Amino acid sequence: MNDWWSALFDFSDYGALLALLHNSLLAGAVLGIAGGLIGVFVMTRDLAFAVHGISELSFAGAAAGLLFGVGVVEGSVIGSVVAALIIGLLGARARERNSITAVLMPFGLGLGILCLALYPGRASTKFGLLTGQIVAVDDPRLGALALVCGIVVVGLLVMWRPLSFASLDADVAAARGVPVRAISIAFMLLLGLAVAASIQIVGALLVLSVLVTPAAAALRISSSPLWVPLLSMGFALVSLVGGILLALGASVPISPYVTTISFLIWVVCVLVGRRRRDRRTLEVREVAAP
Repeated sequence: MNDWWSALFDFSDYGALLALLHNSLLAGAVLGIAGGLIGVFVMTRDLAFAVHGISELSFAGAAAGLLFGVGVVEGSVIGSVVAALIIGLLGARARERNSITAVLMPFGLGLGILCLALYPGRASTKFGLLTGQIVAVDDPRLGALALVCGIVVVGLLVMWRPLSFASLDADVAAARGVPVRAISIAFMLLLGLAVAASIQIVGALLVLSVLVTPAAAALRISSSPLWVPLLSMGFALVSLVGGILLALGASVPISPYVTTISFLIWVVCVLVGRRRRDRRTLEVREVAAP
């Protein structure tokens, strides 16, 4: 039991380790802002399953970049953008989108595993693409991550109003002259970039904990167009930065910490939201009672 505990939580020499992971904390904060913001539209546009499909092809791109020496970040971005374009162009309807995503997922995972099997480098590097790692965020990678997340945030802010309109009712938005098709494809490209950035920290298998769970938790306790994005970004920040801090001295990957914190936040929000609904229902009954 003690061995398990020390593997999960080891706070010896914590101060020295904390100074070494300055870039990782910054990367987690930047990713939390971008992931929490785009996650709101992932939920409103019902794209949670598509996120998983994009992550698998992003993983394949990262693994190919590792194998051929192109670069993990570059390969991940290419894989994500290709997957996002395929889903965005061919999956106009939810049923079509889900079937395309289901086809891309095993292909991307299989291709990524093949590239990792052929890669002669360290096993920890291979494993990190799937489950995340916090020790490999050097200055160039932090800069690339900040650039990608900056593009995502700026792009969302530029098209926030038409994207919100199209997400709520695409038919009415199209009738009002909103370029729904172009906005949908542009959003998918931004989503692909966000997925590629997330893989650098939490790995390909657990991207949903950054791009879906925080927004899902925020929507449980609020429907405000202002508070939902703010809460989603806050929840993503707490999950990522908190996960990095807990995983600092551990001998296991970062992803279990991030996903656990994100899941606990969601559970609390579900309970709070249910209690609020019960309270409102009771108040309505009391008012309606003779």
